[in-house]
Amino acid sequence: MSTQPNNPLHGIKLEQIITELQAHYGWEYMGYQINIRCFTHDPSVKSSLKFLRRTPWARTKVENMYLEMLRKNR
Repeated sequence: MSTQPNNPLHGIKLEQIITELQAHYGWEYMGYQINIRCFTHDPSVKSSLKFLRRTPWARTKVENMYLEMLRKNR
């Protein structure tokens, strides 16, 4: 298996990203930053995974939010 040293998301599952963001920020802040229904109306990891797997633009925003969180925590 080849490594991807320049890809900080390599090996990190979408579920892990959502779980860590929710633990760090909470659903309310996530919904404020990225206005998508799966964060603002009855949020759950399951509904978020379903939506983000089908919606590339939203997934990109969530991944960028995660990278920003990692950058700030260093």
